[in-house]
Amino acid sequence: MTQLLKELGRKVAFINLDPANDNVSAECCMSITELVQMSEVMESLSLGPNGALIHCMEVLAANRTWLMDRIKQYKDHYLIFDFPGQVELYTHHTVVRDLMRDLDAAGVRLCSVYLIDAHYANEPGKYVSALLVALTSMLQMESPAINLLSKVDLVDKYESLQMPLEFYTEVLDLDYLLDQFEDTPFTKKYKKLNKAIADLVTDYALVSLIPVSVQNRPTLLNVMKAVDKANGYVYGTNEERNIQRLLSCAVGAQFDDDRIGAVKDMYQDGDGDTDEEEERLLRAYATQNPNVK
Repeated sequence: MTQLLKELGRKVAFINLDPANDNVSAECCMSITELVQMSEVMESLSLGPNGALIHCMEVLAANRTWLMDRIKQYKDHYLIFDFPGQVELYTHHTVVRDLMRDLDAAGVRLCSVYLIDAHYANEPGKYVSALLVALTSMLQMESPAINLLSKVDLVDKYESLQMPLEFYTEVLDLDYLLDQFEDTPFTKKYKKLNKAIADLVTDYALVSLIPVSVQNRPTLLNVMKAVDKANGYVYGTNEERNIQRLLSCAVGAQFDDDRIGAVKDMYQDGDGDTDEEEERLLRAYATQNPNVK
């Protein structure tokens, strides 16, 4: 995403806040590893990987002025934060939520992006559990949120989906998934548990997924537009934030082909190319500059 936005002319700062990420890309502008090393925490405090990771995040929270001072260097940049994938940081621990509150208070307009690997859709139990984690994270983080069904180019590598892709991205009637559980005494309670979770997710009606693959540019563009709308970037700033733009973005409809058409093209050898005029419009959108060439 960082590479895509830079190609479109947007000034981007990629910030790594995952202490377990030993392979920080060249695109990274700053990293939590400059403050605390996970390997040193594991050795000095005799902690396992999970405990050490949480401790590192608590160290970051205790030194939030360090983070805020560094971020000020990228005041005119679009910020992309990479957080750890450890779910308890978002489901019941408060350290990440508190950091996000501080960033929001500092004027950083945030959107949480939660990735679910597409192979979870191959197994009803895992898919329902992933939806519950996504919902819990959305409620805990208290911020605009976008959920992604990632690595969709690999979904058929594991097993064919039981339902059309739209079923999983739109989180439709989950009772159809419950019918796929074996109706045996051994799985009776497991099926009952999944029904309770499915009903909870359905009742909240907050979770939907955008399919994405790093190998497919149109899916990345869909994510860019969704995130820009969620964090307010698309509305512009100051005089640019006019009522016409606000209304056109807020009520703009997106059809199924816009959301998953590019994914289907991957299975039909679609190249996802864009012509010169469309590319110019994308750059104009990404930079909020209608005069871009």
